[in-house]
Amino acid sequence: MTTTPSPVDVAFALLREGRLVDAESLMSRELRSAADKHGTGSPAWASAQCDLGNVLLNADQLDRAIECYRQAASAPPRDHETHKDQLTYRMNLGMALRLAGRLDEAEASLREGVQERLAFYGREHAGYAFGLEPLADLLLERGDGARARQVVEEAVANFWRNGHARVATALALRAAIVHAGGTGEPLFVGLDQLPDPVVEELAGAVVTRLDHADPASKELLAALIDAVGTRLGADHQATLNALSALANLSSDLGDQSGRVEAIERVLDSYDRQGRLEDAVTAALGLAMAQSETGDDDAALRTYEAAYRRADQVGRPELQSQVLRNWGLALNELGSTAPAEYRLTAALTQARRGADHETVGRALVALGLFFQHEARLPEAQRVLEEGLPLLGPAHPDALAGRSHLGAVLDGRTCGCGDMPGTIADAFREFVLTRLPTDLLERLDVTIEDGEFKIGVHLRREPTETELERLNAVFRSAHAEFRRSLQQPRYAG
Repeated sequence: MTTTPSPVDVAFALLREGRLVDAESLMSRELRSAADKHGTGSPAWASAQCDLGNVLLNADQLDRAIECYRQAASAPPRDHETHKDQLTYRMNLGMALRLAGRLDEAEASLREGVQERLAFYGREHAGYAFGLEPLADLLLERGDGARARQVVEEAVANFWRNGHARVATALALRAAIVHAGGTGEPLFVGLDQLPDPVVEELAGAVVTRLDHADPASKELLAALIDAVGTRLGADHQATLNALSALANLSSDLGDQSGRVEAIERVLDSYDRQGRLEDAVTAALGLAMAQSETGDDDAALRTYEAAYRRADQVGRPELQSQVLRNWGLALNELGSTAPAEYRLTAALTQARRGADHETVGRALVALGLFFQHEARLPEAQRVLEEGLPLLGPAHPDALAGRSHLGAVLDGRTCGCGDMPGTIADAFREFVLTRLPTDLLERLDVTIEDGEFKIGVHLRREPTETELERLNAVFRSAHAEFRRSLQQPRYAG
């Protein structure tokens, strides 16, 4: 029996596809419908406000999400169930305020929520502990370790006593608080008494909360790897996920040798288990890490071994990915002929598959190679073929557009005007999502790392068009914000 997805399920599916405007528009219609049918301030209206807030929160629209949660929490409860809902809305409000850096407001909201939960549920009920956990997290962020420890210990004891699976995230938070206190106590206790799924969730919660700018996070993560590896085994996916997180954390902290060691442990496990496709992905990460440590010979050997594995898997998209990255690495080392051979083979393999993005990435990589080799007509041909296959904010699309601009200017090196390329892509993203007769001109520039927008209307927009115009601009900002921070070509 199939079930029809709810509007909020559809909205989050749209978010995953990068269709932020459509996701927000869908939930805004649901909110208007709830107000029309049930009235402003009704439980249905409050629920729709919360759903819209959740979508906005995941689209990095924090201030608007906060207002939605505030509206939802202001609706008077009408019975036991709607009172429970209101407690959730207040907790969401406090957590969103914290994410926005409004810590005084967040603490006030979360403390009010804890008191309301205590009155509603009683101290022994798990519903009370749900409010304690985000409060403890906020106190940790504010540097109040003593109070954070007190609150989190009460939450852990409550969830444990109730046999509630939420003990996983509470234990992860407790480990972070104990670690921050520097007392030398064991960070992870009682794992042998927990079911496997709860231990897995605990591990994921620790990884999610890591501060990648803090070297102390490595100690917390290393303790997690030891604890989870002992409890679940060295080849368990939770252990491997934690090792992968260690590789990423080491990279962010500039510890490339630590990154290599962590990836090697993951790769060895995948090989032991015969998980060829996962081993290919790990090998590509290892080769990149080896290159960044300056061990180019090891990196090339790893690419070769990765391709042998990919060949055994037999999936064209995977073979193309290995060949593309291998070719890019060879080109960086000045091995022009072997690089061209593998980049061309990457495109051949990509065309055998069914994934347009893989074809687009292979074409962009080959186009950049041709440009740098002064083969401008070939570069123009493959770049113009590849760009329509990639999303406008895709890192490879931005690099390809920038290099195509250089090609059209007759230049064989340089990446063109990357800020200008990003601005052009932003402009195209907006124009293709609005009525063609609405805008006379749209000016987009980048100044001091921020988009500067000049909108020139051809006519007065309707209320619906104005809402869509604003939504499209918010979506474009969300899509291209990361491009301003990392405008480099990603192989």
